[in-house]
Amino acid sequence: MKAVFVTGTAGAGKSLLTKKLLDYYARNGAFSAALNLDPGVEGLPYTPDVDIRDHVDLVAIMKQYDLGPNGALVMASDLAASKFEGVHDQVQSVNPDYLVVDTPGQVELFAYRASGPFMVERMDADQKASIFLFDGTLVTSPVNFVSAALLAASIRLRLALPSISVLTKSDMVGEHLEKVLRWASDAGVLSDAVAASAGGETYELTSCVLRGLDMADAVHGLMPVSSTTGDGLADLGGALSRAVNQGEEVED
Repeated sequence: MKAVFVTGTAGAGKSLLTKKLLDYYARNGAFSAALNLDPGVEGLPYTPDVDIRDHVDLVAIMKQYDLGPNGALVMASDLAASKFEGVHDQVQSVNPDYLVVDTPGQVELFAYRASGPFMVERMDADQKASIFLFDGTLVTSPVNFVSAALLAASIRLRLALPSISVLTKSDMVGEHLEKVLRWASDAGVLSDAVAASAGGETYELTSCVLRGLDMADAVHGLMPVSSTTGDGLADLGGALSRAVNQGEEVED
């Protein structure tokens, strides 16, 4: 089994991309399954084969501990780790070729609490990789782009997995698409864009972050994908195959 963890900020399109990846593997004759790790999600565009909501009840947590939604999500995230053995047993009983893991909408609940890295480490898979989604509607300014790149690097550090960076909603970026892709491939161009758009403390801080990202090779090429039009999905599937299959790609 190969495991692919889909990460990114809230609203970046994790669940929809999860569905599209399941469709991609199905079209190409691979047996795939979805694991939903978001205990607070109310609706999904796919039917999870394994669902953390079957093990952790967010509403019950709110009532039992008199918590608001945010506090309950924090507790649910920690409880998910304690229930992970049962979740893992279900995954093993399905035994797919590819497991696509849809992580919580609030990325900090998964990446920055101990529960997320714990579940990544405990997942028994031949190979693992992660996808980080850059929300195309949010990264069309250079400062926002650098902020997203810093978050991507931080999550890669936390999860310790090979990572693929994806620009989602590429069909909504319009005339900014070429510019954003240039920023991703050329730190010098991005640095010039930061200098032209920001001043004072914002410029100094953003420039320092960018230098650190460049030194760590954290600013790398983005892969534009649209879950609406399907553009880029075959390229993403190929990149994932190279990441988890040691170069052997799923046929498209």
